Formats: sequence, structure tokens, C-alpha cells
Amino acid sequence: MGVTDFGHMQEISRHVRELLGIEEPLFSRSIALPYRDNMGLFLERKAPTGEKADALTFSQFIQKAGLEPYTTAPSCPCTDGLWWLPITVLT
Repeated sequence: MGVTDFGHMQEISRHVRELLGIEEPLFSRSIALPYRDNMGLFLERKAPTGEKADALTFSQFIQKAGLEPYTTAPSCPCTDGLWWLPITVLT
């Protein structure tokens, strides 16, 4: 493409993410949060080049990763984005 200005690269990336409907990958993201959207995870997996990456389809990725189709996060018993676990209080 011949783009050398880093600011332009960031702008192009932002527009591509908007077109694909995926969220920006934040490197400071907590592992306690639910998974990112399926398409973002799929594109991350497709980023390396090679026969395996080229042959991988979205439906294969969803099946192999154990994700639910058409969801942005796995179903979980959570409220306001906070995970909860039942606890037993020993007295």
C-alpha cells in the first residue's frame, strides 16, 4: 500500500476494525474479562502465514475453539460484567 506514516496506519486499522465490526485489541486487557468477539479472535489466529492458517475457516475455528457461534462472549452467570462464583463459608 505504500503507507509509511504510523498515524495513517492507525487510522486505516481503526477503519478496518469498524468495517469488520471487531473491537480494538487492548494489550492491557485483564484475563478476568470475558472472551473478545469471535471475529477478532479468528483474525488473530489467521494472522500468521502458512498452509494451516490459510486453510482455516471461521466455522472450523469456532468449532475447534469451543466457542458459540454468533456470540461475542461465552454465556456466564455474571452481573454487570463481573464474574461470580458460589462460595461456601466454613464456620
